[in-house]
Amino acid sequence: MMQCVLSFIFPQLSSGSPCSCEVSPDGTKKKRSKNLAKDMKNRLAFLRRRNESPGSNPASKLDKSMKSVKPTPEEALKWGDSLDKLLTHKYGLAAFRAFLRTEFSEENLEFWLACEEYKKVKSQSKMASKAKKIFAEYIAIQSCKEVNLDSYTRDHTKDNLQNVTRSCFELAQRRIYGLMEKDSYPRFLRSELYVDLINQKKATSTSTSSSS
Repeated sequence: MMQCVLSFIFPQLSSGSPCSCEVSPDGTKKKRSKNLAKDMKNRLAFLRRRNESPGSNPASKLDKSMKSVKPTPEEALKWGDSLDKLLTHKYGLAAFRAFLRTEFSEENLEFWLACEEYKKVKSQSKMASKAKKIFAEYIAIQSCKEVNLDSYTRDHTKDNLQNVTRSCFELAQRRIYGLMEKDSYPRFLRSELYVDLINQKKATSTSTSSSS
């Protein structure tokens, strides 16, 4: 969890900036020498102000950036059927990512998405390079965006890098999907962000009735 908090506080560890990890030939990561403690006090103060600011509402940001694909309440209700239905909807995926960001666990979804993209790679050389990058960024111990995996899954995935195939991350991806499904996904369905989406129709109907 602390690693996730640091990723949010420090730009060099954020999802929008290059990771400070380098990949060694065996797929492990090396850290560049950086002074992560510099200006910590100021950044923590900024984080507190950001969280307390009304403008930090993830729902309002979603509405501005993805207004064209915003779902109807009926569509949003279907996301409650399964995590898969949520992730296959463009707005649903963005909403879930915004929710995970508030919990400092966005790396789980990022890893799952990276694995989905990895399986689409056709070139063997590109596949090997991408596999090492994913391992270094998400799976290696103390990596930039380390996800929560048991030691067996971590070691199994590392062994798979010796003979890279499209199924290299299958076990790890399944573990993280299961973690999101049992943990983050149920909380998302209870979140204000989701509840507001499925209650749009009721709010609109109430407003129309009041004005008539």
